[in-house]
Amino acid sequence: MNNTKTTAVSGCVIWFVLICIISSCVMPVFFVVGSVSSFSNFAIQTTGGWLCPEGTTPESYSYSTTTHDQNGFEQPTTAYELHCVDASGTVVKEDPFSYALIWIGIWTLVGLILSGVLTFIFAVPGGMLVTKILNKLRTPRTNAVN
Repeated sequence: MNNTKTTAVSGCVIWFVLICIISSCVMPVFFVVGSVSSFSNFAIQTTGGWLCPEGTTPESYSYSTTTHDQNGFEQPTTAYELHCVDASGTVVKEDPFSYALIWIGIWTLVGLILSGVLTFIFAVPGGMLVTKILNKLRTPRTNAVN
C-alpha cells in the first residue's frame, strides 16, 4: 500500500472516530441548551414569527400543572405555551409543543454544524499522525546486534 492510499484510509478512519467522539460530547450539550432555553422570551419571539398567523403577536403563556416522577408520584411543575394574540387581545392560536421542538431542533442543528467543523479541523492532523504511525509500523526494523 503506497503513502497516498495509507493517508486516505487513515483519514477516513480518523474522521469517523473523531465525528463519533466530538458529536457524542457536543450534541447533548446543545440539546440541553435548546431544552432549557425553549421557554425564554427570545425563543418564543423567534419561533412565534414562523408559527403565528400574520398580524398576531407571539406571547409566552405559563401555567401550573403536575407531572409524575420516576416513582409515579405527582410533582408540581410549570408548563409553557406559545400563544398568538391579535390586536384585540384574543388568542388566535395556541402551540404547546411545536415551538419548543423547532427551538430545540435549531440548537441541535447548531451543535451538528459545530461537530462537523471541529471534526474537519482535527481530521487532518489526526490523519497525518496515523499515517506516520502506520508508516513506522510498516518499515522493517533492523536490529544492529553484533
